Amino acid sequence: MTILEFFRNASNLKNIPRQGWIDKLSIKHPESVADHSYSMAIMAMVISDLENYDSEKIMKMVLLHDLAESKIGDFTPDQISKIKKEKMENDAFYEITKKLPDSIKHQYNEIWNEYQNNTSPESHIVHQIDKLEMVLQAKIYQKEGSSQENVTPFIESAKIDITHPKLKEIFTMIVEDK
Repeated sequence: MTILEFFRNASNLKNIPRQGWIDKLSIKHPESVADHSYSMAIMAMVISDLENYDSEKIMKMVLLHDLAESKIGDFTPDQISKIKKEKMENDAFYEITKKLPDSIKHQYNEIWNEYQNNTSPESHIVHQIDKLEMVLQAKIYQKEGSSQENVTPFIESAKIDITHPKLKEIFTMIVEDK
């Protein structure tokens, strides 16, 4: 895999729909994984700068966190076990990065592992931003006609996982926005 192949894989995320919106809300043309990652990157940039996190590391983590889906697609928890998904994602990620120059391959693999294992302050915040972005998109779909009943499971799952005070504050603003 050359650098060009790496770029092609990343670009393929524009063609991968977010499966949860199809399955749970019956959205015919949902956001892509790339759309989701971009929205997360904007959120992460602002939050990491406001909260004095390592913004470069967080941005890299956000951009890499769903890269494996360019090869395997987007699976919901109802479709596949967490263990199987993790193995598929790890295999795909390492396949995507294996022929990158060692200097960046090792760095990206470390960031990937940190995210997958949720072992750092940066990974904790990125996981929570992932949920926060999901809530924002659910509310957008609700404003476009999806029922409150259908978006509630997305909101409730995020409510449990978002623990950072600033993210909880933003979560409340999103949920209360009519």
